[in-house]
Parts: sequence; structure tokens; C-alpha cells
Amino acid sequence: MAESSYLTTTADAYDAVAELYADLARDSLARLPLDRAMISVFAELVRATGPRPVVEAGCGPGYMTAHLRDLGLDAFGIDLSPALLDIARRDFPGLRFELGSMDALDVADGELGGLVSWYSMIHVPPAELPAYFAEFRRVLAPGGHLLLGFFEAEGDPVTEFDHKVTPAYRWPIDDLADLARKEEFVEVGRMLREPLEDERFRRGHLLMRAATPAAAD
Repeated sequence: MAESSYLTTTADAYDAVAELYADLARDSLARLPLDRAMISVFAELVRATGPRPVVEAGCGPGYMTAHLRDLGLDAFGIDLSPALLDIARRDFPGLRFELGSMDALDVADGELGGLVSWYSMIHVPPAELPAYFAEFRRVLAPGGHLLLGFFEAEGDPVTEFDHKVTPAYRWPIDDLADLARKEEFVEVGRMLREPLEDERFRRGHLLMRAATPAAAD
């Protein structure tokens, strides 16, 4: 199946460079105040809805999951790459990390108060992405929040590019927001950040809320 193929390709690619990737990623938030601001708003909104757990879907080496924990959330991580999960468990032994795919989360319907996908959906072929939003909506409680971080297309349509680990896609922020709306997400806010000197592309951030039954009517 095509789905199995791209998931396997992505997992194998990250396994092959796990230590190098972790070294580059683990301190990345320290120089990104705008990104941290979006994450902080997400955390504040999730805390306000009650004590439900939060998953980082595609957690990689775990630094974002740990950041969410530090912001007061009951956070755990899920990833395709066994090698990256080994690093996450080593570096953050007090946190829970599980092997799994974002499109088939081992989570009950409506269990979560929040979900973060931080540059983890970028490798999903565009035709497969609606199923991911449907899965995110399934696991989030009504009123739960979704935070996406991704490479933005800067006026172009969805564009494949040569990501350093494995091929990935840049998305128009409006197109991603539209996909989420079709799965009954309501946009809360968005942020576009221009690339830093050593970055190639604009960064996009979308904060969405799972619609309550009344809001979905």
C-alpha cells in the first residue's frame, strides 16, 4: 500500500540520522520566540479546558513534548521512528513515548484536550492528509485544541521539496485551514514567520479548536 510505503520510508529515514537530527533539534525553540508564543497560547487554552492529556503526534526526539510538560500539560509523545523514541526516552525519562502513526492513534474517542503536530505532517502526501485531520478530530474532546507547525508555501500551491531527511511538502496556510474546517475544526489563530538567516522557507502555524456540537451546526 502507498500509505505503508511512505510511513516506512519516513521512519527508516529518521532512524538513519536519529542522533544527528536530535542534536540539531533539541535546542531549536530557544531562538524562536514567536514559535514559543504560539505554543504558550496553545498550552494556556488547553489548561483552561480541564485536565485532559495532550499528545505530540510525531514527537521525534521529545524536546517539544518536554516543553509542553514544562508549560503545565499532561503531555506524551508518539512517533514512527524507534531510534528517535529511544533518544526521547533517554533524554526525558519522566515522560511517556510510544511507537505509532499519527493517522491511527491508540487513543479513545474524545480523550485528549490537545494535540500538537510540530513539523510532523510535512512528509504526508497531500492526498492522504485529510485522514490525519479526521483522526485528530476523533481523539480530541469537543473544545480541544490542535496546533500545527509546518513549512508554508509562500503563495505557491502545495509544493514538494528536498527536506534534508526525506521528501516533504510546503502548504499554503489557507489550504491547511480549509482541510481542518472540513473535519469540524474552528480556527482560533494563525502566525506566519519569515525564515531566519539559516532557514529556507517561511514557517506557518495554525491554532484550531475542535468544534462543539452547537458550533458545528
